[in-house]
Amino acid sequence: MFNLIANAAAGAAAPAHDVGMSLLPASVCVVKEGQNPYGLLPALCEGGIVSQCTFLVLLIMFVGTLYILFTKLFEQNKVINQGKAVDANFWRAPTLAEGMNKLEKNSAYRQVVEDGLRANEEHNKLTDPVESHDWMHGTLERSQNHINSKLNGGLAFLATVGSTAPFVGLFGTVIGILRALVKIGASGQASIDTVAGPVGEALIMTAIGLIVAVPAVLAFNWLQSRNKAIARRLSTFSNDVLGSIMSGGQVKPAVVAAPAKAAPAAAPKKA
Repeated sequence: MFNLIANAAAGAAAPAHDVGMSLLPASVCVVKEGQNPYGLLPALCEGGIVSQCTFLVLLIMFVGTLYILFTKLFEQNKVINQGKAVDANFWRAPTLAEGMNKLEKNSAYRQVVEDGLRANEEHNKLTDPVESHDWMHGTLERSQNHINSKLNGGLAFLATVGSTAPFVGLFGTVIGILRALVKIGASGQASIDTVAGPVGEALIMTAIGLIVAVPAVLAFNWLQSRNKAIARRLSTFSNDVLGSIMSGGQVKPAVVAAPAKAAPAAAPKKA
């Protein structure tokens, strides 16, 4: 009898959330004495399996956003550095083939040159040949589109996260508020202290949704602007390659700096 009374008193001193169906163990949802009963973990316990699954979806969105951001930055920086190598070495070579060999094997710019030279060789094999300029232009444009498609891969995920994450968080908030109000109604206590706490902690899910959405939108806009700059540079390079091939190597862009003039010799000093 005394043990039952002691257990009841301990339960009153350490209230716990009604977890129902939950992905979290019951021991995690027990609010210890002196611990803040409101926060992210209590909100997940209060919302049950629906809020916990919503939080898991938002977490996956956030991790996916960071992964795409850093991988795309790495790819973009690699292509930008390849463009610098083109300015430094490619156009200084006497022929396109020799300049191509100076570039990295996986270079996007090397792929454009390879496709252009291959198309130039295969033009004579056509049974119903089109104009050489149109054939080369279409081939180089297709090569650019392939590179741009690879660079834009993953950006659709960022756009989706940026537009849907706030609504996913709002869904978690609605479920949390619904469960909190049902529990408050069942207890028969509708004072401000019993309503504000559970409803306030349910709003955490909306805040998490915004935290996930804002970086995704910023990353999408930033990466897309960098991709547009890379695409413009590739387009310019492709046009230069087209002009060089169609002119037999006579037309080249003015990117090779003129050699620096030697400094004038100092006048001999008089004795």
